[in-house]
Amino acid sequence: MREDKTNAMRILDAHGVAYTCRFYDDNLALSGVEVARTLGQDPDRVFKTLVTVGKSGEHYVFVIPVVFELDLKKAASAVGEKSVAMVKSKELLPLTGYVHGGCSPIGMKKRFVTVIDETATLFDSIMCSGGRIGCQLELSVDDLRRAADARIADVTV
Repeated sequence: MREDKTNAMRILDAHGVAYTCRFYDDNLALSGVEVARTLGQDPDRVFKTLVTVGKSGEHYVFVIPVVFELDLKKAASAVGEKSVAMVKSKELLPLTGYVHGGCSPIGMKKRFVTVIDETATLFDSIMCSGGRIGCQLELSVDDLRRAADARIADVTV
């Protein structure tokens, strides 16, 4: 497995943020829950990054536990939109610079309004994608919130 720095790691390093990289076999097509189990982590602490588009055409990022689903109504309300919908997988790379399964809330091509589900506050640290498949970053919720310029809200089912 490659251990070279991703854009997310470079940003965290530049801001002096403490994090731990956890690597897994990037040749496996794993769900978020399977990634958590592979890394020996509680799936409630492992978060996925979802990118949406609002009725206005603006894009939004939601960071939620892999064991939950995004509640589109709560998500829309959290960002002041009438509605939001998931972006298509093929739109992810040109929009964010990241691929499906390796999308980090840190270091996207452009800054989007980002919301972390409130369940993150139940933990001292959580895990999210490190910016490529096979790499998870463990860091404090406050550090993730600052690095992604995110707010906290209830956005899951």
